[in-house]
Amino acid sequence: MLDIAGELHRWMAEGREFAVGTVVSVGGSAPRGPGAALAVDSEGTAIGSVSGGCVEGAVYELCERALQDGTTVREQFGYSDEDAFAVGLTCGGVIDIMITPVRADSPEREVLRAALTAAVTGEAAALARVVRGPDELLGRSLLVRADGSRQGGLGGHPKLDRTAAAEASALLDAGRTGTVDLAEDGSHCPGGLTLLVESSVPPPRMIVFGAVDFAAALVRAGKFLGHHVTVCDARPVFATRARFPEADEVVVDWPHRYLRRTPTDARTVLCVLTHEARFDVPLLVEALRMPAAFVGAMGSRRTHEDRTRRLREAGLGADELDRLRSPIGLDLGARTPEETALSIAAEIIAARRGGTGAPLTGGADPIHREPHGESRRDAHREPRRESPAVSSR
Repeated sequence: MLDIAGELHRWMAEGREFAVGTVVSVGGSAPRGPGAALAVDSEGTAIGSVSGGCVEGAVYELCERALQDGTTVREQFGYSDEDAFAVGLTCGGVIDIMITPVRADSPEREVLRAALTAAVTGEAAALARVVRGPDELLGRSLLVRADGSRQGGLGGHPKLDRTAAAEASALLDAGRTGTVDLAEDGSHCPGGLTLLVESSVPPPRMIVFGAVDFAAALVRAGKFLGHHVTVCDARPVFATRARFPEADEVVVDWPHRYLRRTPTDARTVLCVLTHEARFDVPLLVEALRMPAAFVGAMGSRRTHEDRTRRLREAGLGADELDRLRSPIGLDLGARTPEETALSIAAEIIAARRGGTGAPLTGGADPIHREPHGESRRDAHREPRRESPAVSSR
């Protein structure tokens, strides 16, 4: 539900009552992953999406019903030859959705309000909710902040809350959303239970080195993908706010010196477009020894060979050099700065999601891969074929 935090936070501030349907697991091909949400208020206004259109109508009706009776339920939408078109789930997947009423008297309302506030203010926090377990625990919520403080609880069992908080903190540290199974001995619940943990973290960083025309296009692509984008160049005449109005920051400094004092993490994207050895080599020596999701450098294949030789001479080993994506971008035949930015953005997405970059046409692999952080039990569950919507409340 944190993916629509802005609107839901406003609804909370206005005192609206609403119900929210949240994807808790998917199997097979499905367009949205765990955490995707659709909410409906008491006036019938709807925001968000759980399936890109496949089962929106059915979830809308379930939200209306939950608002009336105040009951949290979990529904599974599957497919069969007879019922695929009944709910519109023709993509061949299975979606489990939890419907949570958030009424004025809902015991979870204040925890959810705090989670939404954290999301819209950029505070790092994780919302853990019970999505499988005893009926009385379904929908119980625990908010865990980066400093370890907690709000809410999962049923009055201190050990359960501590275990859930530790699991949520681990996903928060990685900036991931996914499900976590707690065993019976850790949860005090017969058969154990499953939590959906939604992480709210500041936007991942993209640092673009080199204030060139290609950088301006890449800044726009990075912002479109949701990154906090910084442009860094040692030349003050080029690194200006006027040339990069859409960047969050424009820094005038030697790239390697700026990067050395800049924290990076497992979500950081570093794009080196300087295309000069005097900038590239010291910068990449720093970059390839720091935590980052993606390190790429622009240049021809001849430039790449020369750059690799220089990096070896600077002391980088094979494992470090293997992290470098150069020449940067996927082979799209790009020519213009905008096309080149698209090819770089495509490689960043492929690296993050485990994609191949190959055309989908004629392929046999699943279009939607297992989301990061999803439990393997949920990801590989066989589809249930007996009905389009099966309650598992």
